[in-house]
Amino acid sequence: MFSLVYITAGNMEEAREIGKKLVEERLAACVNLFPVSSIFRWKGNIDEAEEVAIIAKTTSVKVKDIETRVKELHSYDVPCVVSFNMEEGSKEYLDWIGESVD
Repeated sequence: MFSLVYITAGNMEEAREIGKKLVEERLAACVNLFPVSSIFRWKGNIDEAEEVAIIAKTTSVKVKDIETRVKELHSYDVPCVVSFNMEEGSKEYLDWIGESVD
């Protein structure tokens, strides 16, 4: 089984650092980075921020390892790390993910 892990970071530098570590450490086969505008509740206030979203492609067994590693690397007290199971996809692409992740 394969998963997408959605993570947000405070800026592109942090997102690149996290993404690179996930790929280097074979926790993810690939990551995509893109800017997002976020509106959220934090400590009783409504805040807005420009963030960078990270989508990591991985095997489902690596999701908890990614969560742990992101928490070690991240500047946020409570980083967003959520996963979605991939129900279907190109067999060749999914095979590549499996080969790229230990």
